[in-house]
Amino acid sequence: MQKYFHFFVQKHKKNVDKFYSSRKFEINKFTFLVKIILLEACFQKEEQMENETLFNEEAEPPGPRTGLVKVENEVIDFFSLSKETHQPYPAKQKSDRFLFPFKDSPRSRIFRKRFYPEITRFEWFDWHWQMRNAIRDVDTLTQIINLSENERQAMMHHSGALPVSITPYYASLLNAHDHSDPLRRCVVPVVDECLHTAGEEADPLGEDTDSPVPGIVHRYPDRVLFLVTDICSTYCRYCTRSRIIGRSNQHFVDLDKWEKAIEYIESNRNIRDVLLSGGDPLTLSDEKLEWLLSRLQMIPHVELIRIGTKVPVVLPQRITPALTAMLKKYHPLWMSIHITHPDELTPEMSASCIRLADAGIPLGSQTVLLSGINDDVPTMARLVHGLLQIRVRPYYLYQCDPIPGSSHFRTPISKGLEIIQGLRGHTTGYAVPTYVVDAPGGGGKIPLLPEYAIGWDKGDLLLRNYEGNVYRYPDNHAETKDIH
Repeated sequence: MQKYFHFFVQKHKKNVDKFYSSRKFEINKFTFLVKIILLEACFQKEEQMENETLFNEEAEPPGPRTGLVKVENEVIDFFSLSKETHQPYPAKQKSDRFLFPFKDSPRSRIFRKRFYPEITRFEWFDWHWQMRNAIRDVDTLTQIINLSENERQAMMHHSGALPVSITPYYASLLNAHDHSDPLRRCVVPVVDECLHTAGEEADPLGEDTDSPVPGIVHRYPDRVLFLVTDICSTYCRYCTRSRIIGRSNQHFVDLDKWEKAIEYIESNRNIRDVLLSGGDPLTLSDEKLEWLLSRLQMIPHVELIRIGTKVPVVLPQRITPALTAMLKKYHPLWMSIHITHPDELTPEMSASCIRLADAGIPLGSQTVLLSGINDDVPTMARLVHGLLQIRVRPYYLYQCDPIPGSSHFRTPISKGLEIIQGLRGHTTGYAVPTYVVDAPGGGGKIPLLPEYAIGWDKGDLLLRNYEGNVYRYPDNHAETKDIH
């Protein structure tokens, strides 16, 4: 036992000394080191017991405990050990680095050992490492998946506005041999993106027209969209804002632009709701994000702040105890998570959503309807049921916006109505999202529903239920109308 202990002391001493020396802790270095050693011993024991097989979503459906083995008991939150005071942005600080206390899935572990053998589990769970090592070129991606000729040509001769970026974590979810894999189609370009069809526009929603100052889209009377960054950790090939996303490829914040946007919000007292989007706001550092949230919360008429993000899905390592501890200080704070397919409901993603929910943040999902990816009732039912199990309420099902080169993603409107009809009545209403078309030209979100109200007959409203049966409701206060 003494020999075993000495081995881990030597193994971790350098990293602990470096980490420990930068902070003031309530515990001594020896206790801190013992915690590291015990955690490493647990990791080794887990790996010895793991059956080296790929994670099977069907065998282990997503849920509050999916892929988590006594998570609460395994957490070592180094942030809570620190007494250092917070400095407001823009003062520069070193990033907080501590272990990510979620259990990774066997699939993720096998992927890491195969393609990143020199990377430790600690580094893999570092969201900064994930972003620095995002896959952006054809040579790197070829080492991980077998690119089809279509995909290879699209990457080698890429000329569109939207760059390629895939976090190593999300790359671990892609099917290496099937180019029709749903998640792969979402992030790996194909030559169909070069095909522009009628009705497609770079800014189909007219956001630039409704932008009174840079970074602000003010379309609805009481709320604004605040585009705080142009960076995402992983780029979806159907992105509505492909015209502006990923241009700098750097995490630079234009503070003057933020100040002007905040001044606009302060000067418009009818604005009660601010939606932070981009890009992805959660790619910002904790310090920058807190500076922004604190400034917005100081505005008396701002009652609600929302964050739109895909980070829990493509970069769950970002959802650290430090982040959630900071976010919970700015309630009421809501979060909309962009999720596309049930294959994204991994143990890591589930754990990140549970952590956000435990911080008191109401979570909703936003899903884009995509041809051949999620455009059938069974797939959508698996997705919405899985989301409810991890405390995410299905919120919107979007018709894919007509950006240039998106025709291979877009479905007929009838397909969306068919999915809603296949969910309504067949499952709880909590699981049924609102199907919307974001009207081109700035018309805003317009909800669409199957025809449940057939018409009127002799003062009765004729209604069709989920089984197709017709019923009469005595609408006595309505004017008599004929069926139309």
